[in-house]
Amino acid sequence: MNPNRLQTLFLNLGHFFDHMLILIYATAVISISIEFDKSYGEILVIATPGFFLYGCMSMPFGWMGDRKGRHGLMALFFIGIGIATVLTAFSTSIWHIGFGLTAIGFFAAIYHPVGIPMLIQGIDRPGKKLGVNGVFGNMGVAAAPLVVGALVATYGWRGAFIAPGVACIIIGFLFWKLVPVDTPPKPKDNKSGKAFGEFMPGWRRVLIIIGIITLVAGFIFSSTTVSLPKLFQERFIDSVPGDLGFTALASLVYACASFAQIAAGHAVDKFSAKTLLIGLLCGQMIALPVMALTEGPTLFFAALLAMSCVFGQIPIIDTIITRYVPDTHRGRVLSIKYLLNLGVGAMAIPVIASLHTWGDGFSTLFQFLGAIAIIMAVAAFSLQKQSVAAAE
Repeated sequence: MNPNRLQTLFLNLGHFFDHMLILIYATAVISISIEFDKSYGEILVIATPGFFLYGCMSMPFGWMGDRKGRHGLMALFFIGIGIATVLTAFSTSIWHIGFGLTAIGFFAAIYHPVGIPMLIQGIDRPGKKLGVNGVFGNMGVAAAPLVVGALVATYGWRGAFIAPGVACIIIGFLFWKLVPVDTPPKPKDNKSGKAFGEFMPGWRRVLIIIGIITLVAGFIFSSTTVSLPKLFQERFIDSVPGDLGFTALASLVYACASFAQIAAGHAVDKFSAKTLLIGLLCGQMIALPVMALTEGPTLFFAALLAMSCVFGQIPIIDTIITRYVPDTHRGRVLSIKYLLNLGVGAMAIPVIASLHTWGDGFSTLFQFLGAIAIIMAVAAFSLQKQSVAAAE
């Protein structure tokens, strides 16, 4: 196989495992809470440190990837997160599980600021490639409730950690041996006329606006992906049989919605990123409040629309960043984006736990998510036309 295609395949698989492994606990927690006789809110909150590291470690890993090379870090990602996931399965207390989840978050932080710049290095029109890569990541989100639900039903929650962890370790060693070591980008002129190492004019304004959108988007992404399996369990309890039924339903939403990234990736290479982004953000403003107040088929289709918009915005935002930031600085800039996105996203865990325990389940949460989506839409309207012009 062509070395570039082989590298792309492994990086896409990395995105899949990054999202799946970080979300194993979101589904397994239902069984774990029964074994340790704790409420959903009490036991969910121990995942918070891992989600914080998932965001906070993006900056140092992004800097290391830009300066020292990305191949070794990606091998560390696969093997490290795999080992941490397997070890979590052998926990004998809530605190042991918390330490395991923290280690998973630490290694999971490597992928986005290292793998994404490695994927798009030297590419002028990255939308399509980012879209396909995004589908792999979202399929990891989709696989988490389905695979974990099946493994929990067959082998218990410990098996749900062991099997994916072992698979990730094996892939890590294959990546280490088969994928060539990357070299730092060399000076060249690209088709957009942007000189090597040079930011496009107006980049500060663009990155500030993207930063605002990213802060809110991170909270919404984490809130929806973590809470959807439990939301479906509560509201489909009379119509969906067994634990595997509601996890399969959540996986179906994630899987169908993930293809929005391919469509968005194709579209952003041809049309105005500003217009596309505004449309997707307005979709969230509508769908999230509907999820707060409905059940049955209406809830399912509202969740499908919301997740399609949540997933679809990702390649558009990354493409805008790519157009303004040169190869030499993308790891560091993207690491700041993921620090904001995933760091704030970690706050969703205690918020979900608190609202579910002391509030009215998920109704208040999704109404709040719909309200803060307005902030993203207003920020997107502030993007200037130049900032979203397709590269020529």
